[in-house]
Amino acid sequence: MNLEKAHSAIYAGIAAMFAIGLLSIGEFIFSCTALIMAPLGASAVLVFGVPDSPLAQPKNVIFGHLLTAFIGLAIISAFGVSPFTLALATGLAVSAMLLTNTTHPPAGANPLLIMMTEQTWSYLLTPVLTGAVVIVITGLAAKKLHNKLLNNKSAYP
Repeated sequence: MNLEKAHSAIYAGIAAMFAIGLLSIGEFIFSCTALIMAPLGASAVLVFGVPDSPLAQPKNVIFGHLLTAFIGLAIISAFGVSPFTLALATGLAVSAMLLTNTTHPPAGANPLLIMMTEQTWSYLLTPVLTGAVVIVITGLAAKKLHNKLLNNKSAYP
Protein backbone atom coordinates (compact mmCIF):
# COMPACT_ATOMS: atom_id res chain seq x y z
CA MET A 1 0.00 0.00 0.00
CA ASN A 2 1.18 3.47 -0.90
CA LEU A 3 2.15 5.53 2.19
CA GLU A 4 0.58 8.72 0.81
CA LYS A 5 -2.69 6.88 0.13
CA ALA A 6 -2.68 5.44 3.65
CA HIS A 7 -2.02 8.89 5.13
CA SER A 8 -4.88 10.43 3.14
CA ALA A 9 -7.25 7.61 4.07
CA ILE A 10 -6.46 7.90 7.77
CA TYR A 11 -6.77 11.69 7.64
CA ALA A 12 -10.15 11.43 5.84
CA GLY A 13 -11.39 8.95 8.43
CA ILE A 14 -10.35 11.19 11.32
CA ALA A 15 -11.99 14.23 9.70
CA ALA A 16 -15.21 12.28 9.06
CA MET A 17 -15.16 11.02 12.64
CA PHE A 18 -14.80 14.61 13.86
CA ALA A 19 -17.70 15.93 11.74
CA ILE A 20 -20.09 13.11 12.61
CA GLY A 21 -18.92 13.34 16.22
CA LEU A 22 -19.81 17.05 16.33
CA LEU A 23 -23.29 16.31 15.05
CA SER A 24 -23.74 13.35 17.41
CA ILE A 25 -22.59 15.34 20.45
CA GLY A 26 -24.85 18.22 19.42
CA GLU A 27 -27.78 15.83 19.15
CA PHE A 28 -26.95 14.41 22.59
CA ILE A 29 -26.76 17.89 24.14
CA PHE A 30 -29.93 19.12 22.42
CA SER A 31 -31.80 15.87 22.93
CA CYS A 32 -35.03 17.17 21.42
CA THR A 33 -33.40 17.95 18.06
CA ALA A 34 -32.18 15.53 15.40
CA LEU A 35 -28.85 16.69 13.98
CA ILE A 36 -27.75 13.54 12.21
CA MET A 37 -29.18 11.33 9.49
CA ALA A 38 -27.76 8.34 7.63
CA PRO A 39 -27.11 10.12 4.28
CA LEU A 40 -24.61 12.39 6.06
CA GLY A 41 -22.34 9.37 6.56
CA ALA A 42 -22.26 8.90 2.80
CA SER A 43 -21.68 12.65 2.35
CA ALA A 44 -18.68 12.33 4.66
CA VAL A 45 -17.18 9.67 2.37
CA LEU A 46 -17.26 12.10 -0.56
CA VAL A 47 -16.36 15.30 1.29
CA PHE A 48 -13.42 13.83 3.20
CA GLY A 49 -12.40 10.97 0.92
CA VAL A 50 -12.54 12.66 -2.49
CA PRO A 51 -12.76 16.38 -1.65
CA ASP A 52 -11.90 17.53 -5.18
CA SER A 53 -14.77 15.57 -6.74
CA PRO A 54 -17.48 17.77 -8.28
CA LEU A 55 -19.98 15.74 -6.24
CA ALA A 56 -18.28 16.76 -2.97
CA GLN A 57 -18.32 20.52 -3.49
CA PRO A 58 -20.09 22.72 -0.91
CA LYS A 59 -22.83 23.79 -3.34
CA ASN A 60 -23.59 20.18 -4.21
CA VAL A 61 -23.60 18.96 -0.62
CA ILE A 62 -25.75 21.74 0.83
CA PHE A 63 -28.15 22.37 -2.04
CA GLY A 64 -28.32 18.71 -3.06
CA HIS A 65 -29.48 17.81 0.44
CA LEU A 66 -31.87 20.79 0.73
CA LEU A 67 -33.42 20.26 -2.68
CA THR A 68 -34.02 16.53 -2.30
CA ALA A 69 -35.32 16.92 1.26
CA PHE A 70 -37.71 19.63 0.08
CA ILE A 71 -38.99 17.32 -2.65
CA GLY A 72 -39.52 14.47 -0.19
CA LEU A 73 -41.37 16.75 2.22
CA ALA A 74 -43.50 18.27 -0.55
CA ILE A 75 -44.52 14.86 -1.92
CA ILE A 76 -45.35 13.42 1.50
CA SER A 77 -47.34 16.57 2.37
CA ALA A 78 -49.30 16.52 -0.87
CA PHE A 79 -49.77 12.81 -1.53
CA GLY A 80 -48.69 10.78 1.50
CA VAL A 81 -46.52 7.68 1.33
CA SER A 82 -47.04 4.87 -1.16
CA PRO A 83 -44.80 2.87 -3.46
CA PHE A 84 -45.67 5.32 -6.23
CA THR A 85 -44.88 8.46 -4.22
CA LEU A 86 -41.59 6.99 -2.97
CA ALA A 87 -40.57 6.35 -6.57
CA LEU A 88 -41.89 9.73 -7.74
CA ALA A 89 -40.01 11.68 -5.07
CA THR A 90 -36.75 9.86 -5.77
CA GLY A 91 -37.05 10.38 -9.52
CA LEU A 92 -37.87 14.06 -9.08
CA ALA A 93 -34.93 14.46 -6.68
CA VAL A 94 -32.48 12.94 -9.16
CA SER A 95 -33.80 15.11 -12.00
CA ALA A 96 -33.78 18.26 -9.87
CA MET A 97 -30.17 17.76 -8.77
CA LEU A 98 -29.06 17.17 -12.35
CA LEU A 99 -30.98 20.18 -13.67
CA THR A 100 -29.57 22.51 -10.99
CA ASN A 101 -25.99 21.18 -11.12
CA THR A 102 -26.20 20.21 -7.45
CA THR A 103 -25.77 16.46 -7.82
CA HIS A 104 -24.71 14.84 -4.56
CA PRO A 105 -25.49 11.09 -4.58
CA PRO A 106 -26.00 10.73 -0.80
CA ALA A 107 -28.79 13.32 -1.04
CA GLY A 108 -30.69 10.96 -3.31
CA ALA A 109 -31.60 8.98 -0.19
CA ASN A 110 -33.30 11.95 1.47
CA PRO A 111 -36.76 11.60 -0.08
CA LEU A 112 -36.90 7.92 0.86
CA LEU A 113 -35.67 8.54 4.40
CA ILE A 114 -38.03 11.47 4.94
CA MET A 115 -41.06 9.71 3.54
CA MET A 116 -40.46 6.31 5.12
CA THR A 117 -40.03 7.91 8.56
CA GLU A 118 -42.84 10.45 7.95
CA GLN A 119 -40.81 13.54 8.82
CA THR A 120 -42.20 17.07 9.09
CA TRP A 121 -41.00 20.33 7.55
CA SER A 122 -38.72 21.02 10.53
CA TYR A 123 -36.52 18.18 9.24
CA LEU A 124 -35.38 20.55 6.48
CA LEU A 125 -33.57 22.72 9.04
CA THR A 126 -32.43 19.97 11.38
CA PRO A 127 -30.87 17.65 10.49
CA VAL A 128 -30.73 18.34 6.73
CA LEU A 129 -29.37 21.90 6.55
CA THR A 130 -27.50 21.81 9.85
CA GLY A 131 -25.87 18.48 9.04
CA ALA A 132 -24.89 19.46 5.51
CA VAL A 133 -23.38 22.76 6.69
CA VAL A 134 -21.38 21.07 9.47
CA ILE A 135 -20.04 18.47 7.00
CA VAL A 136 -19.08 21.23 4.51
CA ILE A 137 -17.41 23.52 7.06
CA THR A 138 -15.51 20.61 8.60
CA GLY A 139 -14.53 19.45 5.11
CA LEU A 140 -13.19 22.86 4.12
CA ALA A 141 -11.23 23.17 7.36
CA ALA A 142 -9.86 19.63 7.07
CA LYS A 143 -8.78 20.19 3.47
CA LYS A 144 -7.04 23.45 4.37
CA LEU A 145 -5.26 21.84 7.33
CA HIS A 146 -4.31 18.78 5.27
CA ASN A 147 -2.84 20.95 2.50
CA LYS A 148 -0.94 23.01 5.07
CA LEU A 149 0.49 19.86 6.67
CA LEU A 150 1.52 18.49 3.27
CA ASN A 151 3.16 21.77 2.25
CA ASN A 152 5.06 22.05 5.54
CA LYS A 153 6.19 18.44 5.27
CA SER A 154 7.55 18.99 1.75
CA ALA A 155 9.65 21.94 2.99
CA TYR A 156 11.85 19.57 4.98
CA PRO A 157 14.11 16.96 3.39
